[in-house]
Amino acid sequence: MLTVSDGVHAGVREDTSGDALEQLLRHDGFEVARRVVSDDLPLIAEALTDLSDSGTLLIVTTGGTGFAPRDVTPEATRSVIDREAPGLAEAIRADALVRTPHALLSRGVAGLRGATLIVNLPGSPGGCRDGFAVIRPALRHGLELASGDTATRHRQT
Repeated sequence: MLTVSDGVHAGVREDTSGDALEQLLRHDGFEVARRVVSDDLPLIAEALTDLSDSGTLLIVTTGGTGFAPRDVTPEATRSVIDREAPGLAEAIRADALVRTPHALLSRGVAGLRGATLIVNLPGSPGGCRDGFAVIRPALRHGLELASGDTATRHRQT
């Protein structure tokens, strides 16, 4: 997982969103490695590239998805992915809109870089919890398909 935050990177703010996300991922059986970068497009893109090129199958980011001038996580993500997965980001926003009109301001994206799925979540613990809950039911199946697992059958709902 990748936390994008100037404050966390500088050590002046706790990574509560990252903590919440790590707990959720570990609960679902994922092995979690954490990184923190500042809100800097080249640094975010480099971290995403390094993580995906190292064989990581899932990268979940937290932070940098809003309207603030330094919120560039979606742009960094788009610069490294091969294919977008718009349904994930759309579902996260639609679910959040039920709770807050501020969901309209979320610019998070999701996509694939090779077999690595990258999903942008908001920078709040609640946004991470809620966003992960939305993608969770389809996550394992999506990762199996992205990895080219030939034993994985397309499932109909």
